[in-house]
Amino acid sequence: MTGLRVIAGTARGRRLRAVPGEGTRPIGDRVKVALFDILGADIEGSRFLDLFAGTGGVGIEALSRGASSATFIDKASAAVQTVRENLSATGLGDRATVLQQDSFAYLEKNPPAAFDYVFVAPPQYHGLWLKALRALEAQPGWTSEDAWAIVQIDPHEDVAEGLSRLDRFDERSYGQTRLVFYRAR
Repeated sequence: MTGLRVIAGTARGRRLRAVPGEGTRPIGDRVKVALFDILGADIEGSRFLDLFAGTGGVGIEALSRGASSATFIDKASAAVQTVRENLSATGLGDRATVLQQDSFAYLEKNPPAAFDYVFVAPPQYHGLWLKALRALEAQPGWTSEDAWAIVQIDPHEDVAEGLSRLDRFDERSYGQTRLVFYRAR
């Protein structure tokens, strides 16, 4: 994979560090560009939640493009350290909260505030993306009225969700990466 970087906004062109080891799957530039082209100007002023944050590249991109805040959740200490280093390198740490915690334990709590975007990119082939969506459904307070949940999966992981409150309204595939978009009914 080519070097990770911020694509646009105030931190455009800044390089991001990768998490050491093989435990993360950073979003590629092509997919990140496509994602933020879809989100467009609506990202400005939004509250962004980056679950299974890894490098923090998606939440950092949101901050660079004008999100008012981003919260990064990852249980791996190496990932949390990498997110903090990337926030420092981009100068975006003042609008960020970084927590070393299991994403599901975090979603079981009472939400501190509603998020406008929730990005879910867990380790592949464990069904964790669907478990995360179900956790969001169980606590509607995590998402604002017109919020989107965006899931990054391998196309082979895609299954019928059986969700009661979140509707799939779009999906896009880029090679071995699929982005699936949900919003509340």
